Amino acid sequence: MNLLPKESVPRSECRLVLGILYCSAQKALEATLLSALKMLDVGKWPIFSLCSPEEIKLIRQACVFGSAGNEVLYATENDEVFVLGMNCSGCLGTGDMQSTIEPRRLDSLCGKKIACLSYGSGPHVVLATEEGEVYTWGHNAYSQLGNGTTNHGFVPCQVSTNLVNKKVIEVACGSHHSMVLTSDGEVYTWGYNNSGQVGSGSTANQPIPRRVTSCLQNKIVVNIACGQMCSMAVVENGEVYVWGYNGNGQLGLGSSGNQPTPCRIAALQGIRVQRVACGYAHTLVLTDEGQIYAWGANSYGQLGTGNKSNQSYPTTVNVDKDRVVEIAACHSAHTSAAKTQSGQVYMWGQCRGQSVTFPHLTHFACTDDVFACFATPAVMWRLLSVEPDDHLTVAQSLKKEFDNPETADLKFLVDGKYIHVHKVLLKIRCEHFRSILNNDDEIIEMSEFSYPVYRAFLEYLYTDNIRLPPEDAIGLLDLATLYRENRLKKLCQQTIKQGICEENAIALLSAAVKYEAQDLEEFCFRFCINHLTVVTQTQGFADMDHDLLKNFISKASRVGAFRN
Repeated sequence: MNLLPKESVPRSECRLVLGILYCSAQKALEATLLSALKMLDVGKWPIFSLCSPEEIKLIRQACVFGSAGNEVLYATENDEVFVLGMNCSGCLGTGDMQSTIEPRRLDSLCGKKIACLSYGSGPHVVLATEEGEVYTWGHNAYSQLGNGTTNHGFVPCQVSTNLVNKKVIEVACGSHHSMVLTSDGEVYTWGYNNSGQVGSGSTANQPIPRRVTSCLQNKIVVNIACGQMCSMAVVENGEVYVWGYNGNGQLGLGSSGNQPTPCRIAALQGIRVQRVACGYAHTLVLTDEGQIYAWGANSYGQLGTGNKSNQSYPTTVNVDKDRVVEIAACHSAHTSAAKTQSGQVYMWGQCRGQSVTFPHLTHFACTDDVFACFATPAVMWRLLSVEPDDHLTVAQSLKKEFDNPETADLKFLVDGKYIHVHKVLLKIRCEHFRSILNNDDEIIEMSEFSYPVYRAFLEYLYTDNIRLPPEDAIGLLDLATLYRENRLKKLCQQTIKQGICEENAIALLSAAVKYEAQDLEEFCFRFCINHLTVVTQTQGFADMDHDLLKNFISKASRVGAFRN
C-alpha cells in the first residue's frame, strides 16, 4: 500500500472535490469505513472518504481541523504521521502550501508517538509527544508558533525556548495564541495578546513561551483550555483561574472587562472543578460531583440554560438527573456536549444551524459524534486515539489471564463461587499475599468479604483498576483499609463519589470516617452542606451516630451552613 502522495493538486480543484464529498459521501462510505475500523470511528467526518479502507484500517489517532474541517492529521499503528486537505497557511506541515487529496507523510513526526494536539483559527497546530516535546507549525502572524518570529511555519519545528527539561502533558490553542501544561503543573503561553489572553499583564504579543505566574505562581495546574481569545486553568484543589477577553462574560467573573492576568472565579468558591472546556466565547466546567456549570456567550443557547441570554456568572446546566463524566466544546464552534455516567450523550447550542437551548438527548455513543454531525465547522474537539487490538502489552496480557482456570494455580472460594488466580502475581502485587500464601495452597476459602468485593479486589491486582458499582465499593474500601492497599483505597473513594446522592450521603460520610478516608470524608461533607435541606430530611440523617452527628453539626456551623 502506497501512502505517499501521487501529486499535489491545485487549491481550486481540491476545494471542489472536498465540497462534493461533504455533500454526498457520508452515507455511501460510512458502512465501508465502519467495517474497516477496529475501534476508531472516523467515518462521520467526510474528509476521510479521501482515504482508502486499507489506509483507514491503520489509523490509531486522528484530528480533523481547519476553518471548514478541510484538514486532517492522523497517525497509524506504526507511528507514521500523515496529513491531507486544503493546507491553509501551511497547516499540514508538508513544507509548502499545496492542497492534497492524497495522504502525505510527515517524516519529522514519524515515530514520535503523539500525546495531544490542538489547533488555532489560522490555522496553526500545537502538538506534544509522549516524551513531552512540543512541535508547532502553520499560521504565525501573531507569533503563535512560539519560535520568536511572525513567519508562517511550513514544517513542524520543536519549541524549546523556556521549555528545556520540561515535559508537556497538555496543549490548548485559542484563535491565535497557544498554551501548554507541564508535568510539574506549570503553564506556558505565547502568541496573540490583544486582550491579555497570554496572561502576561500586558497586551503585547508574546513571541516565545513564558510561564504564566501572578496568582498561579505557587499553584499546581491540572487542566487547561482556550476560548477564541481567553484562557482557563484548573488547579489541583479544584479552583478555576481565567484571563483574557471577557466581552461576553466568558471568564465568569460577573463583569465584561478583559483580564490581563489570571484571576480566580470567586463564584465557584467551595465547588471543586475537575475539567474545563471552552467554546468560541462560552465556557463549561465539570465538578467532582458530576455537575456542569456554564457561562459566557449564549446567542445559540450554548449555555444550555433554556434561553439565549449571556451569563457572566457560573450557571448550573441540568442534564437530566444523571451524573456527567465528560464535557466537550471547542473554540471554533458554539456547540456544547456532555456524556453521563450511564453513557447517554447530550448536545446543545448551535446544532446544524439551529439553536438548541436545553441539553438534548442524542443517539450517539460519544461526544465526538456531536461535533462530526452537528457542529459548524465539523471539526474534532480533541485528538481521537485508540489502542491497537492485535498486539497485547504486558498489562493487557495479565488482564486477559485473570480468572482463567486454564493457567491459574490457585482458587479462592467466596460465597460458593471460585475465582481463579496466579500465586506469583498475587505475591508480586500484594504484601498481604506475600506473607500468607504457601506453595501447596490450591483452594482458599474467604468469608470476610462478599464475592463481588473480593473478585473486584483480585481483578484490581491484575488490571490496576476496579470494576464495581459505587454501592459495593464501601466493602472494597474496608478490604483496602485492612490490607493496607493505599492506592486501592483512593480508587474506592473515587468510585464511591460517583454514586453519592442525598439519600446515601450520610451513610457514605459515616463509612469515610470509619475507614479514615479523609478525601472521601471531605467530599461527602461538602455534598451534605450543598444539599443540606434534603439530606437532613433523610432516614440516614435521622439514624446518624450521635458522635458523628455532633461533629457534623459543629463542622457545618464553622463553615456557615446555618447562617440566615
